[in-house]
Amino acid sequence: MAVRGRHAAGRRPPPTAAAAASGRAGADERAQARLEAIARLLDSRWRVPGTPIRFGADAVLNLLPGVGLLAAKGVSAYLIWEARRLGVPSGTLLRMVGNVALDAVISAVPVAGWVGDVFYRANLRNVALLREHLDRKGRATR
Repeated sequence: MAVRGRHAAGRRPPPTAAAAASGRAGADERAQARLEAIARLLDSRWRVPGTPIRFGADAVLNLLPGVGLLAAKGVSAYLIWEARRLGVPSGTLLRMVGNVALDAVISAVPVAGWVGDVFYRANLRNVALLREHLDRKGRATR
């Protein structure tokens, strides 16, 4: 009968520092891909037929007074929270918060805000800031 638990013969050795760093890098890349997909959904998921103009769920949600604005900005706040978890510096996080705050001000204006949502893409801007940070971090660890 085989012994199970921590004394089992087939126990894996603890991960090396390089393997742990590689695992973190993979997790960062998966998180970045997930956040980019969310940002595209919010800011540029659909195209207006016959035009190059793209819009996302942010613009659609803002057609619902109050609730839509809160829902859209709640998802934007989640993107910032994830960026913080990924180690984005405070200055960059403040820029990200500023992008979302400006987007919220634009969105709060009826009718004109809907048009503004189509052209001011705070979430895509924030994901670009996150990508820059992760690229710099990746170059620093190589």
